[in-house]
Amino acid sequence: MTPLIPAFAADAGALKEDAPERYTVVPGDTLWSIAGRFLKDPWKWAELWKMNQEQIKNPNRIFPGDVIVLDRSGKDAQLRLVAAPGLTIKLSPRTRAEPLKDAAVPAIPPSVIEPFLTRPLVVGATELDSAPVILATQENRVAIGAGNVAYVEGLSEELGRSWQIFRRGDALLDPDTNEILGYQANYLGEARVSKFGPQSTIEIVKSSQEIYAGDRLLSTTKERPTFSYVPRAPMKSVRGRVVSTYGNLGETGPSGIVALSKGSRDGLEVGHVLAIYRSQSTSRYEVRTSPLYGRQGLSGNDNPRVYYIENLTPARDAPLYERPQPISQADVANLPDERYGLVMVFRTFDRAAFGLIMQASRQVAVNDIVTNP
Repeated sequence: MTPLIPAFAADAGALKEDAPERYTVVPGDTLWSIAGRFLKDPWKWAELWKMNQEQIKNPNRIFPGDVIVLDRSGKDAQLRLVAAPGLTIKLSPRTRAEPLKDAAVPAIPPSVIEPFLTRPLVVGATELDSAPVILATQENRVAIGAGNVAYVEGLSEELGRSWQIFRRGDALLDPDTNEILGYQANYLGEARVSKFGPQSTIEIVKSSQEIYAGDRLLSTTKERPTFSYVPRAPMKSVRGRVVSTYGNLGETGPSGIVALSKGSRDGLEVGHVLAIYRSQSTSRYEVRTSPLYGRQGLSGNDNPRVYYIENLTPARDAPLYERPQPISQADVANLPDERYGLVMVFRTFDRAAFGLIMQASRQVAVNDIVTNP
């Protein structure tokens, strides 16, 4: 008998008007995309499913071939998971190779975030100081990359032959408090030890940036990333900022990676979904009066009341254009923040977290606000 697994009951307002009566899960689906077929807000999957904390951490797995049925016969609409029936296939004797991977549907596309789960993204001010360091390069090259050789001090044979190469990047600053939350760890490439010793010899097997003497090495993690978490809203109130984007760009968009100014110490967990807001005061005043632009564009002056509309010369001295009202920081402080997107947390640190932009109707900018959806 094909098992029926109740998923959740939902009021009619939570369902999309064009929600299908049934949907067959296919390879490439994610929990987010499946939930989006039925629900107006995909992140309410766990909330409407009435999951407890253990189920959220280890949800009932959904596999390709399973059928999700929407039952509207009761008071509340209900989704049921119909597991795919077992198939009996006659196989002839021969050698077969099959990938050893989990076929369960993940929360979000693994290919987008997997590289960020196997590398440190945030380090302390002195965390890399004790890590093995590249002392010199072969033939005293200034910069090296894949295929080149370097000499490293401090490598431990007990940690294996595979290592990742990093350089400490910019500080992650909380825009609200100016506290240093940590430092970005810039991934440079991977290396393999060809000979251990006081000055070990390594070969660079992969490089994403130029590598220099003084760069640091960390042992390659052997942990397998997990994607079996459920999108959901935080249980406690969270309000933070976007402090950086991957690649140090000023803006990013859907499927972009951003760093947030809140972490596990603030109650953030993997799978938490936050709404993104554009702060009018930040976007119109703080950024435009930053050292990059000056008070009035690149020329700059110290006039605290900024005019964003040029005074136009009236034609034939006729009063066609009135003098615009100046805009100050006090003026824009009362303007409401505008919600325009969602970000899902996929990795947390003590005082920071990294998230994937799931939805955005405009560019996601540094200093934008993230809070409970």
